[in-house]
Amino acid sequence: MPARTPEPPYYAVIFASTRTGDDAGYAEMAARMVELAALQPGFLGIESAPGITVSYWESEAAIAAWHANAEHLEAQRLGYARWYSAFELRVARVERAYSFRSASPDPPAGTDPADC
Repeated sequence: MPARTPEPPYYAVIFASTRTGDDAGYAEMAARMVELAALQPGFLGIESAPGITVSYWESEAAIAAWHANAEHLEAQRLGYARWYSAFELRVARVERAYSFRSASPDPPAGTDPADC
């Protein structure tokens, strides 16, 4: 399910990774990081799929505070040491956002996906 974010502007932290194959403790740590991030001031939501996680934040200050969180620092250390062979982290300011939610898998009549 997509994260429900407020009207822009806000920030997206995009974490794309390649895993090493060592999964010991990874799922538990990932779940804990989502739980912990949700408690951080300025956290807006998160979306994840294999190899990519996007978290949303109110401000760059909120992102910096999350990056400095002690438990998050330990997860980062373990990521470098065990779980990731490569990653890219990007921070972007979201200027525009569009959404659609429906029980129907088809877009509404007249909607052009190219406009999104």
